[in-house]
Parts: sequence; structure tokens; C-alpha cells
Amino acid sequence: MGIPLPMFYLIGLIVFVAVLFIGFKRPMYEVMTLSFFFIVLISGQLDIMWSALLYPSTSSLFYAIFAFMVVAVLFDATKVVQRIINLMLSVVGKFRGGAGYVSLLGSTFMASLSGTGPGNVAATGVFTIPTMKKAGYPAPLAATTEMSSSMLGNIIPPSGIVLLTFGILNEVNPGSITLSQWIIAAYGIGLWFFVQRWLTLWGLCKYYKVQPIAKKELPSFNKSLRIGWPALVLPALIFVPLFADAQFKDLITARIGADGSDAFSASVLMFTPAIAGAYAIGIGKKAFFNTKRSHMDRLIEVFKDSLPQVVPIGITIYMAYATSQVFIGMQMEEVIRNWFVSMGMTIPVMILILPFFFMLLGMVLPGSAQIAILGGAMIGAFGALGGDPVLFALMLPAMTGALEGMTPPLALGLFVAMGIAGSGFKETSKLAIIWILLHVVLSIILLTGVLPIFGL
Repeated sequence: MGIPLPMFYLIGLIVFVAVLFIGFKRPMYEVMTLSFFFIVLISGQLDIMWSALLYPSTSSLFYAIFAFMVVAVLFDATKVVQRIINLMLSVVGKFRGGAGYVSLLGSTFMASLSGTGPGNVAATGVFTIPTMKKAGYPAPLAATTEMSSSMLGNIIPPSGIVLLTFGILNEVNPGSITLSQWIIAAYGIGLWFFVQRWLTLWGLCKYYKVQPIAKKELPSFNKSLRIGWPALVLPALIFVPLFADAQFKDLITARIGADGSDAFSASVLMFTPAIAGAYAIGIGKKAFFNTKRSHMDRLIEVFKDSLPQVVPIGITIYMAYATSQVFIGMQMEEVIRNWFVSMGMTIPVMILILPFFFMLLGMVLPGSAQIAILGGAMIGAFGALGGDPVLFALMLPAMTGALEGMTPPLALGLFVAMGIAGSGFKETSKLAIIWILLHVVLSIILLTGVLPIFGL
């Protein structure tokens, strides 16, 4: 088959990561760090090691990823998310399966900020899963609903994996799409998958005959609205600046030039989490500053306590970005592209095969690692065979990050949800497969380009 040498490096790296992550059960941030040095050594690219290692530190995307993870911690500490959940519960709790829709909305939003599906299952699942079970959800359905909702957040901006993928696309196809346009189109992709999950949940609730939450257990709408309406501004604070930057790109470019427009987009992305975080502290100051300590001491305490949660994810994404630079140095995208072309691979075949391939790969590799190792090469190959590389890149987080914690038997998000729900592996896995297969089918449909995507 004439397999090129860089492909053996790729296979070797996948095996290396799988052995450390599954065999030795090392944390992913440690695995990705070791993987970077492993691929540098076996490929003999010592000359670019330092430039690749330092590259993420020069990227505004990485700083934005880290900032949004910190903002997610602030949202939790200020009880802003709990206000939103109570308000949603007061509205949709009276409908069949209403508690699940609260999980779908709340967990997706929080996971998009924290950038970690399995971590978000642990953080919000302790609230949403017991609420669903109290509302009559079978334990496996409660577990898989929370799992699929949290993993959906991985593909919705400002999730780190979405920004990481843009960086890799920009290396392979510079200038093919602006950052703001990319983010709006990523919201468009996320909207389709949100609708898919909403319909899936509706069908499963009907099948299991899940009833509405008892009226006496519902929070008061008037009280929830009075307390929670300021929190509803938060999603707008994040979305509107990015949307405006994308919509008025031509006007901004005409005023300050192309370089100025790029700098403006990067600034918008970096300042948005700061504004959202400041607003969250402003509306949640009673819950946030609930001790006798000074305001500055309280801020330092919250940031210090967040380090075990934020830093490992930040290191994982940083090293994934650095590893991708090593593959770019090997011109991996060109090697894979030429290999696929030589095999007579066609776009329809790639569209059918790759979502299932990434689904299986997600059992051993997290989405960030998959994109770092394979992203550039797959984007290049898809474009060389006549496909739309931007569309494929937009779909990469959905095929990797959204499935990494769902596919049994090795599914971290699934295991965390099962533990909270107290559900068995067999029955929960059967339900998980339904969510996964419908996700894969929608991925295939979107890759064909037959469905319109908002912002693209």
C-alpha cells in the first residue's frame, strides 16, 4: 500500500498514548506532555522542538481557552449557574421529562466554558442527575442524558477544542475563514446537534413514560425570574461581541485594515471572558463574597482552588497544540493527502468512514489529542479530494471531542455519570449507543453539506 514513514510515526504515537492513558492510567496532561517529546525523538525533529513547544504561548487562542475555563469556575462560585438552572426548571419542569431538558441546556452551557465533558458531568451531574431521577427518570436514562449534554458542550464555543481546531486549520489553510466567522459557524454546528439531542431526549422520555416534575417540587417561576434574570445576560455577553465581529468584519477591515481586523478579533476573544467574569461577580457578589475575608483574598482563594481543575486541562491543550506543530513540521497533512489520493479514496467514502473511525478512536484518545495528531492531515486530505476543508474542520470537534467520553467500553464521561446515577454498565451502555449512533448519523449528514449551517 506504500504506507509513508510519517504514518508509522503517527501509529506509534497513538499506541504510546493509549498505553500510558489506559494501561498505566496516567493523567492526560502528563500523557500529552510525554507524547510531545516522544514524537520529537522518534521523528528526529529536535531542530524544531523548542519552537513547537513555545508556539502555543504566542497564540491568543490558548490564552482565551484558559480564560474561559477560569470564568467557568467564577460562574460556579457565584451560584450564577444555579440561578439559570432554577429558572429553566420552573419553565420546562412542568413538561414531560422537563428535568432532562434542564440538564441539556445547563450542562451544555457549562461544558462549553470549561471545555471538559467528563469534568462537567462530575460538576453539574451531581445536581441534574438526582433531579432527573426524582422526576421519574430511570437511572440509565438520567446518566446518558447528562453524559450526552456535557459532551455536547465540547463542540460549542468557547470550548477549547473548537479554538484549538481553528488554530490547526489556519496552519493548513491560512485565511480560509476568520476567527469570528469560525466561531459563529461552530455555533451553527452546535445548534444542529442540540436539536438532535433535544429530539432524542423527547423520544426516550416518551418511550420510558417519564412524567413532569410534581408541581409542589417546582421552583416558583416568579421568584426564579426575579432572582435569575440577570444571569440570562451572560450567554449574550459571550455571544454578541463575537457575532458582531463576524457580521461587521468588512466594515472593521475597511476602517483599520486586515491586520488591525485580525488583532481586533483576537482582542474580542480575549476580553469577552473577562467581561463575563466581572459581570458574574457583580450579580453574584452576595454568594461569592460570603465570608469575612477581604474581596481580594476571596478572589485569590477561588483562583487558587480552581488550579487543580483548570491547570491540567490547560496543559493538555497546550501540549496538544505543540504536538500538532511537530506534525506540521513533518508536513503530515501533505503526506496523508497524497496517500489518500493514491489509494483512490473518495469524499463519499471519507464521509461515511471517518465519523465511525473517530468514534472508535475516542475510546483511547481524548478529542484534543485526536485533533493534534490527525487534525491537520485529515483537513488537508479532505480538501485535496474535493471536499470543503473548512466544513470538515468545523465538524472535527463533533467527531472527536463530543464522542471521547461517550463510547463504551472506555468512556470516562459515561463512567462518571453512571457513578452519580447508580446505574449498571450493561443497560447504561445500551442507551449510550443510541445517543452515539444518532450523533454519528448527524455528523455524516452535516459533512455532506446538505443541511444549511448558520454562519457558514
